Amino acid sequence: MSDPLPRGIQHIGVTVPDLDSATDFLVAGLGAKIAYDGLTTDDAPRSGAEVERQLGLPAGAAIHRQRMLVIGEGPGLEMFEITTHHRPASGLADFGLNHISCYVDDIDASLDRLVAAGGEALSGVHPNSRYEDSPGNGSVYVRAPWGMLIELQTIPRGHYYPKDSEAEVWMPSPRTTHADADR
Repeated sequence: MSDPLPRGIQHIGVTVPDLDSATDFLVAGLGAKIAYDGLTTDDAPRSGAEVERQLGLPAGAAIHRQRMLVIGEGPGLEMFEITTHHRPASGLADFGLNHISCYVDDIDASLDRLVAAGGEALSGVHPNSRYEDSPGNGSVYVRAPWGMLIELQTIPRGHYYPKDSEAEVWMPSPRTTHADADR
């Protein structure tokens, strides 16, 4: 019998107003890569009472396009283009998913790239919170063109943990050079 607990976060879903514009922003700003398109303009939209029930969509909503992106080593980012009455993007104070965070090695250059792609930095780079505030750390929130929050974060010396910690958070694999691989 298999263990009923999750093995990890496989992907995060976001709804965007225009799939191509959002993809262009994420490719230019974060180096995202397209894994696949689950629903294209050549396909019939996913809609109707059963889809609304299965996905918790409001009556009359229709999914027109769906794309899976990959950013670095983390979970996938599944984007949806849906016609319905939209509400503004969630902020940090709203219940539910309110931002994605991308680990970066060079936070200043990464921030410049994301802003050049069309993002709006909410501040300059600032220190991380407890257990992430080891030397060289930094964090900054950027608002995507459609309002979603993206955090850039660097913790080059890693996290530290309280004595009662039950797990360690995911961190990307260390970067290796050809010289490191030859050793």
